[in-house]
Amino acid sequence: MPLAYRRYAVLKRLFDLAICLIVAPLLIPVLLLCALAVAIDSPGKIVFTQLRTGQHGRMFRMYKFRTMVRDAEALKASLAHLNILPPPDFKIIDDPRVTRVGRFLRKTSLDELPQIINVVLGEMSLVGPRPTDFGLATYELWHMERLEVLPGITGLWQVDGRHVSTFDERLRMDIAYIDKMSLGFDVWLMLRTVGAVVRGTGA
Repeated sequence: MPLAYRRYAVLKRLFDLAICLIVAPLLIPVLLLCALAVAIDSPGKIVFTQLRTGQHGRMFRMYKFRTMVRDAEALKASLAHLNILPPPDFKIIDDPRVTRVGRFLRKTSLDELPQIINVVLGEMSLVGPRPTDFGLATYELWHMERLEVLPGITGLWQVDGRHVSTFDERLRMDIAYIDKMSLGFDVWLMLRTVGAVVRGTGA
């Protein structure tokens, strides 16, 4: 691993922790309000956890606010014909499994806020390739480059591709991010993410 990358990784980790510490007083009330809204809106767990593929292919549990009905996974097979993206992705326009509060959380990207826990634990970064919910068996050889860095809450495809990109298109954007990554680029992507959320173009 090049020395320059090791230095960047250390600075990036310190940057992530500093941002989490700074925004914590603002995030805690928002997290509590989101949790209350999810609990009132529909039965089921407030926080949804899912195994994701992280750096070097290690699996970890990623946290999100639950945005779907309790039996969403059981209903997935019956809705497969509505999928608009090629495998391994699964995306439905106006997914009937999404709850009322879930639509708002997704539109504003507030459902991703619990991933701050993953950042603090060192499983994710604020910026990086988005972790996939499928394992290494699905990856082709040229896909592996994205696994060399920590996955992120936001990244290049969140602001350029958003939710309509295919897996291969996202991979190309992930590789473009890895080629350019620096703290300045990370800050720029975070600012663009805020703009995308404000415009209502959230994933």
